[in-house]
Amino acid sequence: MGQTSRDRSRRPPRAVTWSAGIASPHTRTNPAPGSGKIRRLRARSREGPAPITIRLTLIAPASSAALREARFDDDGPLDDRGLQDARAAAASLAAATWRQYRGPSTRCRQTAEALGLDAAGPEPALRDCDMGRWRGRALADLAAAEPEGLAAWTSDPAAAPHGGESVLELCGRIAAWLDDLPADAGRTVAIAEPAVVRAAILHALSAPPQSFWRIDVPPLSATRLVGRTGRWNLRVDGLPG
Repeated sequence: MGQTSRDRSRRPPRAVTWSAGIASPHTRTNPAPGSGKIRRLRARSREGPAPITIRLTLIAPASSAALREARFDDDGPLDDRGLQDARAAAASLAAATWRQYRGPSTRCRQTAEALGLDAAGPEPALRDCDMGRWRGRALADLAAAEPEGLAAWTSDPAAAPHGGESVLELCGRIAAWLDDLPADAGRTVAIAEPAVVRAAILHALSAPPQSFWRIDVPPLSATRLVGRTGRWNLRVDGLPG
């Protein structure tokens, strides 16, 4: 029997099928559970929040008699000029909310106090290079008395003719301190000996230890390292405006 037009109008609409992997143009789809987008989102949730960038400012102590006399420091105090300069620089250092460290020497302590860094406690890892029996000796005297030893120390990072710490040992100690800084350190300031600042720069730049003697660190200079544990950048600021 033939179908009438009424019968045909009562028939349900023909189902439309789509090939696998092709969505209907009228249907909004969500990413499949195994899609790359979902995998990336899940990976980020497992990793947690992005690590905080550490902004470390290393400030060298103000001037002292040892610096003026070109001799190795023997834990002497700042001179009058050094104290005046440090107090004058305090106004430009807004570090009230920073994490604070300082080396254990007298000149680091006095510099921190003059700068208003009252929360800076002594950090043994930031101690100066141990110069052994050369402590307090002038470079001119050593050049005359121990020329070979002085030449070895200023050219070979592994040498320790004074019986103290070699440059390599100093660099290893400072590298460990940098890499062990808390992940949430954020803004951090440290009053550190010039030798410590040199070692920190070498580690940040992955520079050879022979470069240690080619870095000048003036009194009250500020060296800024920015990065995260194990990866550092040296930051050079512009002129104050």
